[in-house]
Amino acid sequence: MNSANLQLDDNGSLKHFLTIDGLKREHLVSILDVAESFLNVSDRSVKKVPALRGKVVANLFFENSTRTRTTFELAAKRLSADVLNLNISVSATAKGETLLDTLRNLEAMHVDMFVIRHADSGAAHFIAQHARPGVSVINAGDGRHAHPTQAMLDVFTIRQMKGDFTPLKVAIIGDILHSRVARSQILALNTLGVSEVRVIAPKTLLPHDARESLGVHVFHDLEEGITDADVVIMLRLQKERMDGALLASEQEYFQRFGVTQARIKLASPDAIVMHPGPLNRGVEIESEVADGPQSVILEQVSNGIAIRMAVMAMAMNPRALGGESA
Repeated sequence: MNSANLQLDDNGSLKHFLTIDGLKREHLVSILDVAESFLNVSDRSVKKVPALRGKVVANLFFENSTRTRTTFELAAKRLSADVLNLNISVSATAKGETLLDTLRNLEAMHVDMFVIRHADSGAAHFIAQHARPGVSVINAGDGRHAHPTQAMLDVFTIRQMKGDFTPLKVAIIGDILHSRVARSQILALNTLGVSEVRVIAPKTLLPHDARESLGVHVFHDLEEGITDADVVIMLRLQKERMDGALLASEQEYFQRFGVTQARIKLASPDAIVMHPGPLNRGVEIESEVADGPQSVILEQVSNGIAIRMAVMAMAMNPRALGGESA
């Protein structure tokens, strides 16, 4: 076993999915390929495959996220798993029970997989370190650290629309500093070998060492950064994670960094426009762009189900899905 990588088993197959960091290109391509095989499940009269029949999946969402929780629930049900959705805000943790206590009690109910969303960075890793053998953990977003399934559905959508990653210039616009989505996206894009990852943001919303620590090209001018980009990704302003007043106003942000019809014309003519959601219209993106012909935002939502099916199936049943991938 790769002891440095909690996510892999002795054969190099996915056991947990906690972060893009530490995974090879081959792992990511395997996830994308398995997701591709699940895409048509949504079009069947019976929207199910038996990959996780008899398994129990618990969604532990300590932070609200209707779209992410719903797509994980749909993904698990389409894999034929039984699903528990826990309302953590009124559960025992609100009464003082520790995260580990919650884990042990659910394991006693023979839960096979935990999908964790938590405000604290590292929460999913903590659960994975302490889970009993045979239990898989999927990170649905932890603090400012990682949101790996969002990154994978984003790169899946890019592959679907663009094919080869190698020549692509990808521009990511917005709150890089607080965004776990951006960190995971950048890791995935660099691992898959895109030509260039650009980040475009005010200085107050960027890590001070972004170029070195993230392996990106840094721009503080939207029009310069978006020029000739093949993929344009906007991030939601992470207001709930901001420390103090890092922006003068949302109106000023839109004037400087909002993606408008005029600005998107600076990108490549066939550029695609993406957003992990939920959208702040008139802050990050103009409605005409969000709803326009270059937008693939709704495709991202649809692809989220296939990606989450792939990750869950690979973690719980790797032998049935090709096993070793690195």
